[in-house]
Parts: sequence; structure tokens; C-alpha cells
Amino acid sequence: MLPPPAGLWGMPPERLRSLPGYDPDVQKNRAEARALIQRLGYGRDIPLAVKVAARNIPLYRDPAVMLIDQLKEIYIAGELDIVETANWNPEVTRRNYMVGLENTGAAVVDDPDQQLYESYACESDRNFTGYCNRPLEDLFHRQSREVDQKKRKQLVWDIDTTLQREGARPVIFHTRGATCWHPRVKGLTAMVNSMYNGWRMEDVWVQK
Repeated sequence: MLPPPAGLWGMPPERLRSLPGYDPDVQKNRAEARALIQRLGYGRDIPLAVKVAARNIPLYRDPAVMLIDQLKEIYIAGELDIVETANWNPEVTRRNYMVGLENTGAAVVDDPDQQLYESYACESDRNFTGYCNRPLEDLFHRQSREVDQKKRKQLVWDIDTTLQREGARPVIFHTRGATCWHPRVKGLTAMVNSMYNGWRMEDVWVQK
């Protein structure tokens, strides 16, 4: 889930740092990752070779290059695999990649139902990694029915913890977008933490 303060459902820092890779001690994280990769027979002299697929636009390509640079720190040699836009969605939908860098946009309010069902439900067309955990999906339904926001938040955190521990879709970064308009545009009400839906245009007018 989108982390606070922008996200309402993200885990608090003290809980997040207990998950693999989220310890603020970066060097410790890298040492643990190198130990894992070495146990599999790879290392500095014999790195694990992977192709990192990315759609051929800067929004995808640039983060993929940065990811490849980070992977070098843990003995993984990434090669950028550029995919043209017309072919990107078919390739991702077929899961025809070794490592794929996908930008997942949530064009609605910050709510667990949208994130969990769209990205992690077994039958979702946008579950690009093919992750499927039926018992966890039962918790999706349970949190959706929960009317007490505090109890719902605890359920969401439990779900998110499982998703992170199982590597369902590793989160590399969260982007930020902005909504801009000319000063002469009056009466525009935009959402607090989204630049997509929920706009109210009935009272918008332009000052001449």
C-alpha cells in the first residue's frame, strides 16, 4: 500500500522495517542478499545473469536502469531488455519476462480494495506476476467487509506483510504526480492524493 503520510493504509515505519529489505541499514540488507545469492552458487566472479524488461519510454526505462545498477550490488548482472509500447502489455500479460519493471497506476482513491484485488487476486487480469494465495484472498474479502477502520487497517497490514514476505510483486519505488492548472481556472476541486479520478468539474469556470 502507498506509504504514509500520503497513503492512508501503508504500514507504519516500525512494522515496515521488520520486513526483508526494508531495514534502514542498507549495507546490512545488501550483505544478507549477497549471502543468499552466494548460497545459490553465484558471486562477484560469477554473477547471476538476468534480463530486465521495460517498456520503451522514460517512465519505465529509467527506473529499470537504476534497478540494474542496484542489482550489481548483490551479484546480479542485469541486461536491459527494451520492449516497444505496442508489445509491452501482451508481453507482460503472458508473463514473458525474467524480471519486468512495471509501473502500476492506481487511478482511484487510496483504498485497499483497488490495490489488493487488482494486483494480487488470483483471477485478476492485472496480476502480472501470477501470484495466487487463496487463503490470503479470503482476507481481502474480510477487510473489505470490515466497517471498523482500525480493525480494517490491521487486516490490511497483515495482508501487506504477507505479500511483502512472499515477494508477490516487489515494490521498487513510489512515484509522485502533480496537477497543474492556469491561475485563470477557478473552482477546480482535485483529489488530495490522486491526480486521476474524483474531479468535480461542474463548478469550474475560466476567468477572462
